[in-house]
Amino acid sequence: MFWDTHMHSSFSGDCDSAPQTMIEAAVSKGLLGICFTDHMDYDYPVCPENPTIFTFDPCAYDHTIHQLQREYADRLPVLYGIELGLQPHLKDRHKQLLEKQSFDFVIGSSHVVNGKDPYYASYYEGRSEREAYLEYFVSILENIRAFQDFDVYGHIDYVVRYGPDKNTYYSYADYADVIDEILKQLIHNGKGIEVNTAGFKYGLGHPNPCEDILKRYRELGGEILTLGADAHQPEHIAYDFQRLPKLLQTCGFSYYTVFKNRKAQFIAL
Repeated sequence: MFWDTHMHSSFSGDCDSAPQTMIEAAVSKGLLGICFTDHMDYDYPVCPENPTIFTFDPCAYDHTIHQLQREYADRLPVLYGIELGLQPHLKDRHKQLLEKQSFDFVIGSSHVVNGKDPYYASYYEGRSEREAYLEYFVSILENIRAFQDFDVYGHIDYVVRYGPDKNTYYSYADYADVIDEILKQLIHNGKGIEVNTAGFKYGLGHPNPCEDILKRYRELGGEILTLGADAHQPEHIAYDFQRLPKLLQTCGFSYYTVFKNRKAQFIAL
């Protein structure tokens, strides 16, 4: 069995599932453990009427998750994480948050690109899908260069979940130059990536990132790989995890990673 270390709860603006509900679902699925990684996306300009939709009270989050850790101590390990929505101008604000909170695990993700979220159709208007995808990958490089205090980069090709043609015409090879630079920068900085099975849920037939990126990360010397379903509902916890052993072994991995107290622990597949 596996750890699912990317999941959300009602502390995230796009989720209404109570943390305890998520834990109970994880217990029922026989997972080895979980990590909550609720969204903290400061300065979310896509919703000017509610720019704090993807922020939460860190003290309340801390109290709730640690209380649940104690309640479920003999049933399921529950780790305390966060998914930071990175933008270069937020680096100091993220630094201050991480100085105050002792997370087990920090995912850095790209949700906002030059003021727009690829989740929305407006991100793709007035240009080709390729141009939109390329801008997304370039933004990841900008984020990595501005801020490095995260453990893994989340769902590196997240943008293809929502493009007009999703991944019909998308391939790693078309963006290899920029994606290779992303992977090299992450490896140089001692950071990992995640395999996010929500890609299966969104009908891509592949995780995020796709297998070719996972293979390339391994070829370049990358070893830190976490697993997450990006669940926002209990039924999506560990989504399609049964595909992972064969998929990851085919990509060159024999283990995956769990972070506790920001330290990597490697677990055999």
